[in-house]
Amino acid sequence: MEQTTQLVESITKGIQEKKGQHIVVADLKSIEGAICRYFVICQGNSPSQVEAITESIGETARKELGEKPATVAGLENAQWVAMDYGDVLVHVFLPDVRAYYDLEHLWDDAALTEIPDLD
Repeated sequence: MEQTTQLVESITKGIQEKKGQHIVVADLKSIEGAICRYFVICQGNSPSQVEAITESIGETARKELGEKPATVAGLENAQWVAMDYGDVLVHVFLPDVRAYYDLEHLWDDAALTEIPDLD
């Protein structure tokens, strides 16, 4: 469990390194049938920033915890990149794509934690 919490913190740090914005951590542990324990959702303002955030997350988690995602999907157009760390799924969006899919509200009964943007 501690490892999962550290992974969420490491992912958040990776997002912040590249100025990712509007970070939300959805705690899905109490939801029966949830596909993972946490969703980490954030956004970048351009496909190149989404790609940079994704790379930063991967690098930070690998350096700090030796963790690598099982899969990374969506890099070809970098509008919505999903990274699968098993217990943690990371979603890096462009703002309009994030608004369209509205993942935060898909899991209404999840506890949501908003991480302030670093300016």
